[in-house]
Amino acid sequence: MSRNKEKLLLLIEEMTEKEMEEVIDFIKMKREKEKASESSMEFWDNEVDDEVWNDA
Repeated sequence: MSRNKEKLLLLIEEMTEKEMEEVIDFIKMKREKEKASESSMEFWDNEVDDEVWNDA
């Protein structure tokens, strides 16, 4: 088991339910933000837009 995982498990043992909910919400928001960022990059990564911007 990695050191970070061990540290997290120790922290989890000490957390209140409210703190755990906040951590879960944070992780969900972070993942959604990363996913949205990736999908917006995929939208702009195409040959048509590349060609238009190359001529700008």
